[in-house]
Amino acid sequence: MKYMLIMRATDEGFASMGEIDFNEMIETIGKYNQEMIDAGVLIAAEGLDAATEGVVVDYSAEPPVVTDGPYGETKELFGGFYILNVASMQEAVEWAKRSPMTGPGFKTEIRRVTTIDEFPQDNEWIKKEREWREATGQL
Repeated sequence: MKYMLIMRATDEGFASMGEIDFNEMIETIGKYNQEMIDAGVLIAAEGLDAATEGVVVDYSAEPPVVTDGPYGETKELFGGFYILNVASMQEAVEWAKRSPMTGPGFKTEIRRVTTIDEFPQDNEWIKKEREWREATGQL
């Protein structure tokens, strides 16, 4: 099963990262990533640019309203993710507990990634997506 580890932090959590030597942080995260690679569970991992560089598209109005970051009233921001192929939620939790990105203001949300097989296979759009996934080597 695939699980996504969503790395979240408060503004204070992100600010505390600025106090850490960049090369030390890269080495620490690199070692964690290598453990997952060696265990054969890492499928993907990406960090995200600063919220000041992003936008939010709010669909509460017509037409949707686009707001530049940083975003008001945000308690936590999504800073990056890992996608793991593990046997269970508990195994995903165990990997999350080993994350080097810890301390006040840091959290990891874990959600199972659904598969195309969980949707009605006779649906026209599911068939098209399956064809696309097969053509691009994703299935």
